[in-house]
Amino acid sequence: MVIRLSNKNELIYGIHSIKAVLKKVPDRLLEVFILKGNYSIRISNLLDEIKIYSISIQKMNRRSLDAKVGNTKHQGIVARIKKTKEFHENDLFFILSKHKHPLILVLDGITDPHNLGACLRNADAAGVPLVIVPKDRTSPITATVKKVACGAAETVGLVRVVNLARTIRLLQNQGFFFVGTDSNAKRDIYHTKLTGSVAIVVGGEEKGIRHLIRVTCNDLVKIPTVGNITSLNVSVASGICLFEALRQRLV
Repeated sequence: MVIRLSNKNELIYGIHSIKAVLKKVPDRLLEVFILKGNYSIRISNLLDEIKIYSISIQKMNRRSLDAKVGNTKHQGIVARIKKTKEFHENDLFFILSKHKHPLILVLDGITDPHNLGACLRNADAAGVPLVIVPKDRTSPITATVKKVACGAAETVGLVRVVNLARTIRLLQNQGFFFVGTDSNAKRDIYHTKLTGSVAIVVGGEEKGIRHLIRVTCNDLVKIPTVGNITSLNVSVASGICLFEALRQRLV
């Protein structure tokens, strides 16, 4: 969860968000504010980790702590950190150069912050280093995104691009194979090779992947269902596809 303070700093709150920053990028953690009183075991353990880095810890009463972040469930801990880095098209190859045959996720038209946060959480769990989204058709990184992502917004690179189709073609020229999800596809995800440099593409719940993006993909697959409901929440769909790809890579 995040609140902007300036162009350089922001506030995050909640155990998962702060722990993720501490684990992944501890140098971004500037100051911690905690609620006076008895601490839970989780808070106590987190404070022990924070003290290792000699980061300032201030105790506050509930009213003062609430005033920092508004009417939110902050779990009794708030932190001031250096602003989350936002990535753009020029950062793509720098991020990807650190990984051999990476699995990446492309989200087309995910405007709901809950869905974006859940997709980021899926991506982190599946070892995805990079999520690509169109600049103008995606939810911003809001407090809700951070809360649902449970720290993944701090660990997964989110790259916003101006022209998604152009970016796909650019990565295809670098050897990436793009697999789009489509309920009308002939082959299902479980009969599709997902090893190597692969990008999974999923679209918003209402319209799915846009036509231009669909025809730009190298292949289209569906997720088989046997019930009356054939459409899945986008975060569920992304999780199914990412973990099938992970399963194949672990065999």
